[in-house]
Amino acid sequence: MRTGTIGRGLGLATALSALLTGFSMAPAPAGRAAPDPAPAAVAAPAAFTHPGVLVSRPQLDFVREKVRAGAQPWKGAYDQMMASKYASLTRTAKPRAVVECGSYSNPNYGCTDEREDAIAAYTLSLAWYITQDSRYAAKAVELMDAWSAVIKDHTNSNAPLQTGWAGSSWPRAAEIIKYTYSSWPNSGRFATMLRNVYLPKVINGSNSNGNWELSMTEAAIGISVFLEDRTSYDKAVAKFRGRVPAYIYLTSDGALPKAAPGSGLDTRDKIINYWQGQSTFMDGLSQETCRDLTHTGYGLSAISHIAETSRIQGQDLYPEIADRLRHALGLHAKYQLGAAVPSSLCGGSLKDNLGPVTEVGFNALHNRMGIAMTNTQTLTEQRRPAGTDNLFVAWETLTHANNPG
Repeated sequence: MRTGTIGRGLGLATALSALLTGFSMAPAPAGRAAPDPAPAAVAAPAAFTHPGVLVSRPQLDFVREKVRAGAQPWKGAYDQMMASKYASLTRTAKPRAVVECGSYSNPNYGCTDEREDAIAAYTLSLAWYITQDSRYAAKAVELMDAWSAVIKDHTNSNAPLQTGWAGSSWPRAAEIIKYTYSSWPNSGRFATMLRNVYLPKVINGSNSNGNWELSMTEAAIGISVFLEDRTSYDKAVAKFRGRVPAYIYLTSDGALPKAAPGSGLDTRDKIINYWQGQSTFMDGLSQETCRDLTHTGYGLSAISHIAETSRIQGQDLYPEIADRLRHALGLHAKYQLGAAVPSSLCGGSLKDNLGPVTEVGFNALHNRMGIAMTNTQTLTEQRRPAGTDNLFVAWETLTHANNPG
């Protein structure tokens, strides 16, 4: 396991910046998204929307209609999902009372099993909704019940990240099953598991690399929705609002990136060290770009997932992060597509691969908000159907490609 694992009236400078980062801007209905506005504190919804973690009922209905019509790219994405090991009706859960995860999967006592059972539960819940074949729902219930009957804790150095990854997938599955399937007698026990085993490990965040805290916050948001826990939801949103500006740089931040509240990054040297030694900053650079693109992808994915869930819950966080997210997706997509990396960026060399992480953010920013994102669009469409990273990202071409819901 890895350790980290808009508008009209643009000025010349902004247009040039957009050009240099590899994508252009198009008019958006509400005008250009301002970076990091300071809106009044937004409380959790008075009534939570269900299913409402990453995917909503209207989004699920859209997907089912497209798959049944044989429309692309959804049918191809569905076929990919159904051919995966995660859709198997013969899967046997492998729960453990204590999941112990060290750095880089050393040791790995239940870490892979837990993550993959959680992805399988989500996969099966999607298969259930699309096919209406109750065998898939029953298998998802079987996996969730197996874990909720056994697990007590996560331990060792990667425990917070492991809890974040598995804790991001479980609520997606649970939301679909609880609110669209007729029989889950142990749903209360599953909720108790999320409240007692997962939420305490993720709700307070982490000052480790940003993808850790973002994945942990994603889990906290999803769990809060399932539990209808308004206090935890608000705490997770506040953590998200502090972390995103500290993870993605904009030139409007000034000479140095922002620091997350409580990080202790109070000098230039500390900040540069935290940003992997990078001392030249540009729109869309992430705190982990110079570490590698894979960990950066984890962070960008979690940001998109959190914003997507917030939108379903009626408190759309996309407008306040739109500038950061569209620049980050565009910058990294540009180099994934083969553009030469300048010496001023990570010494002229970028490592690894973003992974299947662009669909959710691209759909929200491009299709819903009207932002033209040339490089992100090219990369997203080129890599369809997006599969799974076997950690916490799964089947997002199926669920979010051109999905207006």
